[in-house]
Amino acid sequence: MNRPIRTVSIFCMLLFLALMVNVTYLQFWHADELNDHALNNRVIEEAFSRERGLILTGQGRDETTLARSREVDDRYEYLRTYPKPRMYAHISGFLTLHRQTGIERSQNAVLSGEDPRLFVTRLVDLVQNETNQGGNVLLTLDPAAQQAAYDALQQAVGPDGAGSVVAVEPKTGRVLAMVSLPTYDPNQLADHDFAAADRTYRQLDRDPAQPLVNRAIQTRLFPGSTFKIVTAAAAIENDLHEADGSVPAGATYTPPGTSHGIGNSTSSSCNAEQIPFETAMSLSCNTAFARMAVELGVERMREQAEAFGFNSEYLQDLSPQAESVYPGDDIDDAFVAQTGIGQFEVQSTPLQMAMVSAAIANRGTLMRPYLVEQIQTADYDNLETTEPEELRDAVSPETADQVTDLMVATVEEGTASPAAIQGVTVAGKTGTAQRDDRACEDPDKLPPYAWFTSFAPAEDAEVAVAVMIERSGAVSCNDIAGGRLGGPVAKAVMEAVLDD
Repeated sequence: MNRPIRTVSIFCMLLFLALMVNVTYLQFWHADELNDHALNNRVIEEAFSRERGLILTGQGRDETTLARSREVDDRYEYLRTYPKPRMYAHISGFLTLHRQTGIERSQNAVLSGEDPRLFVTRLVDLVQNETNQGGNVLLTLDPAAQQAAYDALQQAVGPDGAGSVVAVEPKTGRVLAMVSLPTYDPNQLADHDFAAADRTYRQLDRDPAQPLVNRAIQTRLFPGSTFKIVTAAAAIENDLHEADGSVPAGATYTPPGTSHGIGNSTSSSCNAEQIPFETAMSLSCNTAFARMAVELGVERMREQAEAFGFNSEYLQDLSPQAESVYPGDDIDDAFVAQTGIGQFEVQSTPLQMAMVSAAIANRGTLMRPYLVEQIQTADYDNLETTEPEELRDAVSPETADQVTDLMVATVEEGTASPAAIQGVTVAGKTGTAQRDDRACEDPDKLPPYAWFTSFAPAEDAEVAVAVMIERSGAVSCNDIAGGRLGGPVAKAVMEAVLDD
């Protein structure tokens, strides 16, 4: 063979080898990434032409369908519909040609039928020459608690307000209710008229009220005095104070390194130099908890906050989620004092504050929160059940018992009394976080946030709740307070769970 022919032959062989390597890479190593790519229209259209599984919650007669596929007469064959759209929108999410959110996104493999756990089902469908159906996802939500949370929160925030409610089962971490307002109708986004659906999405996305945001896990705000649960737990856990003892307080407290004093916004009973710890908690005395935080120091305060879940992510069934924040080591005592009352750079999601209460209710053990109860076949056969998972011991059982006593006193004798339930021992804590000084005297300034967190029954809790009122048109600015706005919401949710 002469040299030119040999050169061409070698070149062709190299091209052939390069082609084989590229085909192998694309069809084997890179296949999953290409299949999952957002612009892969073939895969997207195939998903739209398949009967996706149900998103369900509840049991028996209380079973509620959050999402189902309805057969339609167009090229995509099935339309995703949401029977109770606004109440469950932020949990179910929505499915469009190029977007997925909520459970529709996190459990897409199950709902579309591609999950490995559905292999046998796919094989049976193939043998019987039937269309592959997606699997069902059963959630942990309690329909009665969800309805109570939705109705009560609407009343608390008014038609133009914003807020969230989260309820958790302390012993397991099961999320029993999750509501965010304002909300939206996912049916308008699942429409096969994609131009209309896209216009609706852009309108919702540009809305300054942010109806697409799940405030339960995506919005983090100053938790205000609800964070005093963390401060109290740190003080007891580190043997600085006991629940049945007294703590330093005073009418005002000026932390080291600043001339800016911290005062009390509640009862004059906070103003003595030494007051019972129970009084400090039940009347939410700022000076007592600011002093505690400085006495503990930033390192121990941060360690306690992180033990409850701050500075980490923990919910695996929904995304995106915001990490609740306790600041790092590079802050001085003036700011540490502010963190002790839930201000400065401390920020929390409603789910995080529900977890704080749930850990106290569970005698110090923090459970991972979860929303997916079961993965099922299309015929409702159970394939997998989520097992509760301990994250860590946030505090000792003895500390949890003492903090519980302080929170019970706050409901029975203090600011959290609106959450009291006849015949049930309730533990709770209020919070009102300031955004601007003199906010209620200047219409251009932002009003405070109202917070409330609680659990019941205190001696053997079945439910822990956190309520966050970001904005309310239901009351005047001067009437915004955690107990007044959040207490009735938490009470309604707790009663719904306890009455089941």
